[in-house]
Amino acid sequence: MVGLFANAFGLKTRSERPTSLESAAIGETYTINSIETTDSEMKHFLFTLGCFEGERVTLVSVLSDLYVISVKDARYSIDRELASAIGID
Repeated sequence: MVGLFANAFGLKTRSERPTSLESAAIGETYTINSIETTDSEMKHFLFTLGCFEGERVTLVSVLSDLYVISVKDARYSIDRELASAIGID
């Protein structure tokens, strides 16, 4: 019943595993499994933030199209395009 309620309002349930940070649940910690982009500048930028395979990332909040993430005890604000490029487990 909870799953039906959550789906009706577009909320994520624990049984649904997101594939990118864009579809992640707020407050949950995930492991980055890939950076999925062909843009080398975007990949380099994410790497400088500490976003690379095997690193832990937490989605802190979503404000419009801005995603606040926590990586290595630091918080960053990234846009939807960057969030969708971060593949997670």
